[in-house]
Parts: sequence; C-alpha cells; structure tokens
Amino acid sequence: MGPRKTKAQQGIQSIEVGWRILQALTEASRPQMLRDLAAAARMPPAKAHRYLVSFARMGLVEQQVDTGLYDLGSFALEMGLSALARLEPVTLSATTLAALREETGQTVALAVWGNHGATIVRWLGAEAPVSASLRVGGVMPLTRSATGQCFLGFMPPATTSAFIKRELAENQRLGLSPTTRDELDHLIAQIRRRGFARTSDFIPGIAGVAAPVFDHSGDMTLALIALGYSKPFEVALDTITASTVRKAQELSKRLGVRAPS
Repeated sequence: MGPRKTKAQQGIQSIEVGWRILQALTEASRPQMLRDLAAAARMPPAKAHRYLVSFARMGLVEQQVDTGLYDLGSFALEMGLSALARLEPVTLSATTLAALREETGQTVALAVWGNHGATIVRWLGAEAPVSASLRVGGVMPLTRSATGQCFLGFMPPATTSAFIKRELAENQRLGLSPTTRDELDHLIAQIRRRGFARTSDFIPGIAGVAAPVFDHSGDMTLALIALGYSKPFEVALDTITASTVRKAQELSKRLGVRAPS
C-alpha cells in the first residue's frame, strides 16, 4: 500500500477571502482608501466594503470619520499584543537554530543578555563539534568574541558601558585588543554597518559569526551564532554569514519585527 494521503480540512471560504483585506491593512504603513484595499485584496470595491463593515463591527477595522480611510481597529491591536505576549524568544528559536546548523554544517548557538553579560543559552554541535570552552551558561567577553561584539553593537550603550570599562582595563593588563575606547568605537561602527559581528582570534583555531535578533519593539533580544574550526569556516565564510544573518532576520520577523515598507 502507498502512503495515506492527508485529507484537506474544510474551512470557510468567505473568511479566507476576507482575510486578504486584513492582510493588506497589516502590510500597509498607513490607513488605506477603499479602492486600494480592494485592489490589494483582489476583489471589487463593493465586495470589499461589505467585509469592512463586518470587520468594523468586530473591532478588527475602523474607518476614520474625517478622511474615510480604513485602518486596523482596537480588537486587532488587542490580538496582536496578546500574540506578542505569548512569544518566548529562546523557545521560539529552537527550530531556527536547528535549521541554521543544517544549512551551514557548523556548530550553532544562541545567547541572551544576562546579569553577567552575553550568556550562551542554547548550543547545537555539528558533526565535527567545536572543542572549546563555549557551552551553555558561558559568558562571552564583549570586546573580543563575536557573540559579545554583537551585543556591543546593538544593545543600548547604557546597558554595556560598565562591562566595557572593566573589559578594556583587563585587555590592557593582558595585552589584548581592543584596549582603548577609540578602537572599540571603530569596531562598533563596523559591526553596525555590516549588521553582524565576526571574529577569528578570540579562541585560537576557532572562527565565529553572530547576528542580532530583535523583538517587536526594536530591541535586541538574542544573538544567533555559528562557529567552527577556522580554516574550513573561513573558506565558506560568506555563505555561513549570509545564512546566519538571514535566519536572525527570519526569527526577528517571528518576534514581531516588520520589514521596511
């Protein structure tokens, strides 16, 4: 016998058709005219208007009295806020982390900002796992690791300033770079231009890339990391970096970040 086909569940077509109007309003950056909503939803204006009347009664849509333009309503806002409140970034990232490992063939990890700084909270080893002192619970230096530099580049300066002061003093004592605020500011500017951080000298023989993940308010909430042995990693650096950045952007979108319109 062949594999059993999954029977498609029957839905309500009119709801699915009407959803196109809500999708158009959600993707728009400003209130919309009826004709524009109808065009985006691929239906005649008269039909779109009937849906809008029903959605307005439910609070999903509202019409501005002075302009006649349509926008999302109060209940749509309540639904969105409720959905955001249910998102737990670390849990939500599990499938993304596994997909990044599969796509790059590298060890991957996830870090959050904890009481002691940039802290590893998830770790998935590759077939040839990195043998290094980077494990769950490990706190990464801000100025020298890709993970730390990612937070340094995208966290508010007020959050990182005390950590930076201590690290620069420690770097000076140990003869490590960077040692001055000017060097660090140059590094931060570079990270922000690129949109990610990368290092190959934090741990000898290990290279890494880290990309920021943002939440719906625009704050950095996670760092998505790929790392591996320097020689094979750097051969495929552009591909690994592109995958890491793309997965971080996808996760940001799932956490409520809207793409630029």
